[in-house]
Amino acid sequence: MLSDGMKGKIMGKLDGKVAVITGGSSGMALASAMRFVEEGAYVFITGRRQETLDEAVKLIGRNVTGARGDAANLDDLDRLFETVKREKGKIDVLYASAGTGEAVPLGEITEQHFDATFDLNTRGTLFTVQKALPLFNDGGSIFMTGSVASVKGFPGYSVYAASKAALHAFARGWLNELKGRNIRVNVLHPGPIATPMQDQVLTAEAKRMFESLIPRGQMGRPEEIATAALFLASDDSSFVNGLELSVDGGFSAI
Repeated sequence: MLSDGMKGKIMGKLDGKVAVITGGSSGMALASAMRFVEEGAYVFITGRRQETLDEAVKLIGRNVTGARGDAANLDDLDRLFETVKREKGKIDVLYASAGTGEAVPLGEITEQHFDATFDLNTRGTLFTVQKALPLFNDGGSIFMTGSVASVKGFPGYSVYAASKAALHAFARGWLNELKGRNIRVNVLHPGPIATPMQDQVLTAEAKRMFESLIPRGQMGRPEEIATAALFLASDDSSFVNGLELSVDGGFSAI
């Protein structure tokens, strides 16, 4: 039995850690930020809309700083990491989750669609990681939001899938470059998850189609992604490096 004094000192899996989560003002990343704080971390979250960001900070409630910005904008990334440096001076966990996705079939793809998708999902992720490195503690964890779309083909999502497939190539290269610092780099591939973003981009018909391809017949919940994110962020995954972790209820396996 633990004494009353000891009960208050049970260590969380991220006690004393500083985590940065881009796109952390909604959906899966917000659920992850909440879980990280529950496990003892201080989190910095980003979002493009100040109102949504303020609501997220209020929801998390403690040990959080919100920084408005677009992960595709390098000046915004500079401001983010200047804030982290000023307030905490270090980073232990980086969850690069800012991203966008829109269905555009081959034959209708425009330069604007291609550029907007790759600017945020690929270029933005690259520079988020690169600009975080000077603050990173050795032994830290970097992971990025990929997508099962990059391993299973879907009509209309070829540009989105390609922008996410690049992240595993990043991970393979970076873990070799960072091995001297023992910084792990992984990719988290969510399946269909019930989030505000999904509600915006999926028609009711598309949602039913996706649900029919999931063995349990229901989309995942943001909290189920947060559990996997906690695994990748914490020392529980200390021997996991270069992994593409699909959290999709079996969606990509059938």
